[in-house]
Amino acid sequence: MARRAIRTDRLIAVLGTAALLLGAVILWKAVEASRPGFTEETPARRVLRQAREQLGRTAEIRLLDEGRGRVVCGYVGRRGESAAYSFISRPNRIMMSDDPLATEFQAMVRADCPNLPKPPPATP
Repeated sequence: MARRAIRTDRLIAVLGTAALLLGAVILWKAVEASRPGFTEETPARRVLRQAREQLGRTAEIRLLDEGRGRVVCGYVGRRGESAAYSFISRPNRIMMSDDPLATEFQAMVRADCPNLPKPPPATP
């Protein structure tokens, strides 16, 4: 019977050590993930990426204006075309003036970009 008690005690010690090691690894990974190594893309780079996803590779920024918080507003268009689309860019979404949700777009402009200027003149 004494032999069985030793095995149980040993098993408890091994499992306890494994639990502590697992906890230490989880804590290490959590601290490592929270370190300031992540750099957010600049607003201009973010808008250009989002505009190219919507308008194609020839999209270019015509005007940038800071909105409230992390919102950026302005105008984008395609290289070689005179049309400019107003936009509201958030980190995870861009909304253009030609969006089917025109009322939502106008409400967002009033709320987040009240000082958005008129579209710039067309560039050749």
